[in-house]
Amino acid sequence: MSGQGAQATRADDAAQHGADSGPCDARDAHEARPGRTERLRRAQHLSIRARLTLTYAGMVTAAGVVLIALVYFYTRYVTLSIAFDPPQQTPVIDATTPQAAKVDTNLFDLLGSIMRSAVGALALLVVLSGTVGWILAGRMLQPLSSMNAAAKRAASGDLSQRLDLSGPRDEIHDLADTFDNMLASLERSFSVHRRFAANASHELRTPLATTQTMIDVALSDPQASAEDLRRVLTRVLETNRANRETIDALLDLADAQSGKPAHEDVDMEVTVRDALGLIAPEVAEYDLHVSTHLLPARVPGDPVLLRQSVSNLLRNAARYNVEGGRITVGMARLDDGVRLTIRNDGPVVAAESVESLREPFVRGEGRGRTRGSGHGLGLAIVTAVATAHGGELRLSANPDGGLTAVLELPVDQTGDDSDTAGAND
Repeated sequence: MSGQGAQATRADDAAQHGADSGPCDARDAHEARPGRTERLRRAQHLSIRARLTLTYAGMVTAAGVVLIALVYFYTRYVTLSIAFDPPQQTPVIDATTPQAAKVDTNLFDLLGSIMRSAVGALALLVVLSGTVGWILAGRMLQPLSSMNAAAKRAASGDLSQRLDLSGPRDEIHDLADTFDNMLASLERSFSVHRRFAANASHELRTPLATTQTMIDVALSDPQASAEDLRRVLTRVLETNRANRETIDALLDLADAQSGKPAHEDVDMEVTVRDALGLIAPEVAEYDLHVSTHLLPARVPGDPVLLRQSVSNLLRNAARYNVEGGRITVGMARLDDGVRLTIRNDGPVVAAESVESLREPFVRGEGRGRTRGSGHGLGLAIVTAVATAHGGELRLSANPDGGLTAVLELPVDQTGDDSDTAGAND
């Protein structure tokens, strides 16, 4: 009894120990052998070209194996009816005769020969398919290699590279064209930003240096009177005001170029009339004649930016005009938008320099030689506002002097086309 009890106790201990260590042993065994995740990780280390080659070769191998298996099983297991119809003097051969056994032996030899030839042909086909797949994969991935090299050069600062891929239109060709367009857009953007930074630095550095000079001169003169200091402070105040206007214009330009304007129904007729009221002092000072032909139209967009753009166009038309000149403001309905045309008299502007007026801090010949004439950001802001609202700003030089600015914006078709504001002289 005691021997049986001891054996039972040892069996229970062993069972209990096995139950306790079972999960750990299973986990250790699972961690010891490579799983599916590790095999997938090793497969991901292969290049795309190698994976494509293995895919081609694998598909050819699988198709060959299936074909050989079908031929073998068809030949091996389908009953072949071999009918012997010999002359009457020749005895009929049954299954027990040595001739029948010889036919079976020849059939198995034939199957073996066919299988060996098929396996050899399959091995050769796998090698050829792998070689052809490697070459074709390389040719297919060549544009991606060129794209990678161009991206590395672009990352180092060279944005002038283009793929210019030729050949049929496919997914890779479309990707290459998109990549070229992206590089071209980045090159234009960086070029504009570099010019903008250089112009802004120059535009702000000059008044700061002027202010520093005026202050240094005033402090270096021990005999300066209160009136002299007052004149210096007045000039410093004017310079500071011009700097503030430039910074405000830079902020407006940044808001317009953000590409995320608010969407409200803006009454363009009211906006234009408000802007005309703002330039009334300049119109009276230079004895300008303003004629308008406005239509009721509501434009979805940012009211602040649209008001700023219209104000800039009208302010330029008044500021860069001649004594007693004219300003013509007209609105017209389009199929899917509204057109605002502002024409002004003024100095002759070279046709080749019109487009450059859109750039920040650029002033045309005879247009604003001093800081009091403007900061050179008006048309840049209008262009950015038009682009952000899905519209367009077109500029053209008038043969007899001045500019014609055409601002087109998408519009909601509300109101009656017959409603007009008339002409005001």
